[in-house]
Amino acid sequence: MGKYNLTALQVRQTAIQQKAAKKISRLPQWADVVRDIPPAQVLVRIQPQQHQLVRQRVKTPPGASKPQVVFEAQEKRVNPKKASRMFQPVEIKYEEDQLRKEFFRDHPWELARPRVVLESSGKDYENYNWSRLQQPGKRLDGESVVQRQLWLLNNVPDMTKSAAYDVARREFYRLRLQEDIERRVAAEEAEATGATFGPTRLEVGMELENQEYERWKVWAKSEAQVQEQRAAAFTGAPGLPTTEVSLGLEEGVEEKQPQAA
Repeated sequence: MGKYNLTALQVRQTAIQQKAAKKISRLPQWADVVRDIPPAQVLVRIQPQQHQLVRQRVKTPPGASKPQVVFEAQEKRVNPKKASRMFQPVEIKYEEDQLRKEFFRDHPWELARPRVVLESSGKDYENYNWSRLQQPGKRLDGESVVQRQLWLLNNVPDMTKSAAYDVARREFYRLRLQEDIERRVAAEEAEATGATFGPTRLEVGMELENQEYERWKVWAKSEAQVQEQRAAAFTGAPGLPTTEVSLGLEEGVEEKQPQAA
């Protein structure tokens, strides 16, 4: 510990010495390559590069008639780290990370919806045009709102973060309502033609709640009986005479026995 290991830098020299000592019959094929391109000999580690968060905005400068595209670089705060974490890779962040966090914080149940994460070519995003929220071949989800909000921030002049969020949410709610209406109408049409559906989610939930309530009633009765038995063990069984009363009755019986004789 505390010493540098230079074995990797001397790998070609070691191979030449083994060839001279006839331990190997010929030099490895990489010997000439290592001679032409030797390994790095820098023994001092440098800290990883700090990544900047670059944001694109369309703003109208003072005194200008047309909006211009402006790139804003947000410097990251360099927090002091422990010595053991000084050379760890820096976390890469994007602007949509914060937008995604805010949306799913306000709509946690969107995470419960099933999503398709499989892509055919890995470049499906190139076919999307986020000037509108609904995209062909992609289901409407929270990621659509995030990308739509980011497009508004990058392309609409003087657009603020909250205003873009409101626009994207309004479009999202309207499309969700349209999907619910289409689903309800389709179910009514199917029932009109003789189709039968199982219980709804609300009915299933009520049935599970009733079963749990009945199970709790049985448990509560058994617990109440156990508590009554414990209380009776400390106070004595109801209807039975106490110790003092029983002793008094026994003495009275003994006194009356001679008179009866």
